[in-house]
Amino acid sequence: MPKPIICLSDALRQFADAFRPCFSSRQFPYFVIVLWGLIECQERRTLSALVRTVGEVVSVAGVSRFLSRWQWSTTAVTGVWLRRFRDRLRVAVEAEHARQRAERPRRRGHPKATVVTGYLSLDDSVHVKPKGREMGGLGRHFATTQQQTVSGHCLFTGVYTLLGRRCPLAPQLYRQQAVCEREAIPFRSKIDLAVAAIEDFEPTADTRTHVLIDSWYHCRRVRRAAVARGFAVSGALKSNRHLRLTADDGTRTWPTCAEYAAALPDTAWSAVRWPSAAGGTVVYVHVLRSHIKKLGPSLLLLTRPTPDATLAQTRYWATSRLEADGPTLLATLAQRWQIEVLFEDYKDLLGSDHYQLMHAHAVVRFWTILAAVAYFLDEQRDQAQPTHAPMLNSRGEVRTAVQRQHQRNFLDWLEGQFRAGVSAETLARRLIA
Repeated sequence: MPKPIICLSDALRQFADAFRPCFSSRQFPYFVIVLWGLIECQERRTLSALVRTVGEVVSVAGVSRFLSRWQWSTTAVTGVWLRRFRDRLRVAVEAEHARQRAERPRRRGHPKATVVTGYLSLDDSVHVKPKGREMGGLGRHFATTQQQTVSGHCLFTGVYTLLGRRCPLAPQLYRQQAVCEREAIPFRSKIDLAVAAIEDFEPTADTRTHVLIDSWYHCRRVRRAAVARGFAVSGALKSNRHLRLTADDGTRTWPTCAEYAAALPDTAWSAVRWPSAAGGTVVYVHVLRSHIKKLGPSLLLLTRPTPDATLAQTRYWATSRLEADGPTLLATLAQRWQIEVLFEDYKDLLGSDHYQLMHAHAVVRFWTILAAVAYFLDEQRDQAQPTHAPMLNSRGEVRTAVQRQHQRNFLDWLEGQFRAGVSAETLARRLIA
């Protein structure tokens, strides 16, 4: 049954109020409706479904105009939760530096500097739209989950992880060059989007940043953009990337990663535990400091499930952190899983691919509000963690807890309406219109 806005939880109301400067007085109620509808809706997140979720007098056309026509900035909306995250983490970063200083062993000379590292994971995800032929920004993209080229929109974004807390970045729409020519807009490749995300990113104060990418983005331009900001870079490599080997007599060869892995004996692999929430699994690694063509000096990491596994089971990684060892690098690479979890929650939990919007900028606006919901759920999870650690481990569990609070508020509101003499027929006309 739809619920009136008065039933919002205090946490969600305060969170929504933080975005009030981004909207006019006419626009703000629609922002709250979409924000609340994405949390409460139990069906596909179409505009009609979002409107049905909210017990207020609002039309689908009004929500459509809010997303597609009215003037408001997604950059301003994104900036609100990014600043909120940095402000919230500043105290935690200071506490972590203090903890490291307290546990630092006493020795002669200058003490070792304390380090707090945040991880910036970048990637893209295809939103399949087989029937959306007239949608703006629609292109043909390869969907990894379906292993084929499909018609849809490509969402590029990132997630910033610091001290176990997560913050999604601004969603962007990647358009292929043919689509840009058709719509008469400048073309920006995925590499352009990744470089811009690195250049524009503002980390939390007194922290270091480590950029995590997959093999598609692991190229010279991304590496240089990160190094120029003082960021480290780690990510997957394709098996055909060339590395430099120097023999004892000084001669150099440039085999591919696959050729190098094929020549390694079984004794060259060491067992290391790949970290995970379930305790981790044992993998076998080989580490080599080398020069990767078009990347420069890198620490190369090869992983496989067993020492005698086939080349098809071997994976290749590289990092700009030349001083790292195998276990440290594995722990770093495991942080990139947060971007995969984000995309899964976007689609399965919040319905980021359920929209039926004709304008490309309306799709980006829908994604932006959806990302704000994801940040809100992460924020609530972090605040509840000290007292509800076994209960609120995922965005889905937090969303369920928020829905329960809304349900309780709804029942309290109904009780107040009945006590005030409002008839059931009147309430039915309002809520089941």
